[in-house]
Amino acid sequence: MYRLGRVVSAVVSDRDAVGSSFSGTDVFKLTYLEGNSWLWDVGGLNILVDPILVGNLDFGIPWLYDAAKKFLKNFQLSELPEVNCLLITQNFDDHCHLKTLKPLSAMYPDLRVISTPNAREMLDPLFSNVTYLEPGQSSNIEAGNGSKVRIQATAGPVLGPPWQRPENGYLVISPQGLLRLYYEPHCVYNKSLLEKEHADIVITPVIKQLLPNFTLVSGQEDAVKLAKLLHAKFIVPMKNGDLDSKGLLASIIQSEGTVESFKELLYKELPDAQILEPTPGVPLEISPPSDLP
Repeated sequence: MYRLGRVVSAVVSDRDAVGSSFSGTDVFKLTYLEGNSWLWDVGGLNILVDPILVGNLDFGIPWLYDAAKKFLKNFQLSELPEVNCLLITQNFDDHCHLKTLKPLSAMYPDLRVISTPNAREMLDPLFSNVTYLEPGQSSNIEAGNGSKVRIQATAGPVLGPPWQRPENGYLVISPQGLLRLYYEPHCVYNKSLLEKEHADIVITPVIKQLLPNFTLVSGQEDAVKLAKLLHAKFIVPMKNGDLDSKGLLASIIQSEGTVESFKELLYKELPDAQILEPTPGVPLEISPPSDLP
């Protein structure tokens, strides 16, 4: 049985790495669960993101692609803390994983869910409290202590014909508005919409995943442009292609770039930004700058 590890603190100010004096309502604790899966504790409110926690990822066609986690192989749903919200970015199996969502819905029949409308067909039979957000729309989640976390949808990739609705990315705003997090798991974004926003924390893939003549997941220079566009202070790189995979599709997916090559590109454009590499299962804590008024 796998248990989530100790918190690794990344509390900084604008000037140097120091402790924060805030009470905790605006602290993000980010736990990477491998693949596209995360558990975010935002001021005590637990948000489960694109979870794949039961069985492998195989899109229902394991001969084509079948992937298992490398580190959290024995992690169980029962080991999660109480979940307050489920956040879904896309309607595909690597984000909306029915083998995980079916038992999760049995555990939390009234769970608050925020999702792209593209996943309605999968989620409506399982959950009764679902809010579907189009890019630009937002919704609040209320914690037990009365504080509210705001989640705003952004435009992600179009994974289908050009007229199809884009999948979602999200901005997550802490209760007092002192920290803003941006997440989109393909590093695909609408520049004209995002340039009006900012995010202190950007979670993004940085290693490209390529098929012949097609980019599955972007990264590298595109991730640098994203961080610069949002004026990010912290970049949390995710290795969503780093799985034990087999099958025909797995054999032809190629990676391009490394975390180290991303760091070199980033520091040329954002020399003051910090890269915080997550360890699967270990919460990464980020607090607001301690020199805020």
